[in-house]
Amino acid sequence: MARMTATERIATREELLEFVGERRQWILTTFRTDGRPQLSPVSGSVVDGRLYVSTYPFRDKVHNLRRDDRASVCVLSDRFGGAWVQIDGDATVIDLPDAMDHLVEYYRSASGEHPDWAEYREMMARQGKCIISIEVDRWGPIATGGFPPSVIAKIGE
Repeated sequence: MARMTATERIATREELLEFVGERRQWILTTFRTDGRPQLSPVSGSVVDGRLYVSTYPFRDKVHNLRRDDRASVCVLSDRFGGAWVQIDGDATVIDLPDAMDHLVEYYRSASGEHPDWAEYREMMARQGKCIISIEVDRWGPIATGGFPPSVIAKIGE
């Protein structure tokens, strides 16, 4: 069985946003009052160079971000072992009614045009949704799991 070689690629901001824009499975990290991380699996999207997460204002991640705006996101590929990247930035929680246009842009970015925008807006208002908007401050390399090349050389393929 062939061994998978780990990879790391430094990405420009444009390359990063393209990579992230094609992926919806994210792990959002916020910080509890005791400083420990709180991780949340979320669906996300890129809107105007920012990371967007649609959620509810009563969720722990929102409470944490209102108190401490630091956020990290691990963007995953559809299959385990696929490429991933960690992104760090400061987050802003946007509540309704200000969130409505952001919710529309989030949907457009993730899914395209909605068949009935009035219905979508009504549903978002009824659900009381909010948007977490994360400014991308720094990021690691786009990486894949596997054996480091030096280990592959030692153990052979």
